[in-house]
Amino acid sequence: MEYSIQPLGDHAAIIELAKDPSPEVLNTISMVASALDAISPEWMIEYVPAFTTISVFYRPEKLPRAEPASPYDMVCSYLHSMLHNIKADSPSPPRVVEIPVCYGGKFGPDLPFVASYNGISEEEVVQIHSNGEYLVYMLGFAPGFPYIWGMPKVIAAPRKDSPRQQIPERSIGIAGQQTGIYSIKTPGGWRLIGRTPVDLFVPEKSPPTLLKPGDKIKFKAIGHDEYLEMRRLNHAEHS
Repeated sequence: MEYSIQPLGDHAAIIELAKDPSPEVLNTISMVASALDAISPEWMIEYVPAFTTISVFYRPEKLPRAEPASPYDMVCSYLHSMLHNIKADSPSPPRVVEIPVCYGGKFGPDLPFVASYNGISEEEVVQIHSNGEYLVYMLGFAPGFPYIWGMPKVIAAPRKDSPRQQIPERSIGIAGQQTGIYSIKTPGGWRLIGRTPVDLFVPEKSPPTLLKPGDKIKFKAIGHDEYLEMRRLNHAEHS
């Protein structure tokens, strides 16, 4: 396994596993995350996986004193030992999560722009988006917000010049060649093409996020009535 470790501020180390994201790199990141979960050193606060890195946050006061080694040096030594002992396994089959989406209308105000920008119809955008093969590479920006890779270039579209001040939770967006789902109400500049009735972030749940890195996503187009019924059932479940 090739990697490098660099400091990230005073209380974190970042493990870089590649320069560019790929399914293979995602599998390696998952193996490193599993190793950290298995060992769970008391000095570790948390780890944060990204496209090609994992950042490990630590408490210096929880590390044994070993002059002249710094807390960062000790964390690096620990991580080197752990990484050298990881054996490359065949990737486990990804969990498949179906995300129903009501496309267009008030839920997808930018669907006409995405279609016009790419010279295709709105129906073609929906068909292409809902038939893609997608992987969740990381969560970030907002709690439970998934960065989803694998969207076909034929429906890629640039971000808005001026972000919206508030985007409703569960909105499906496109930015460049990525698609994502706004897990909470937040400002944002992605092009909105639809909305899912499924909650992605519920603080009271364990875990609070629906998705995790490595998940395979399948979008399913649904109608407005089905969307409303699924929201009603979802609300009843959490009330």
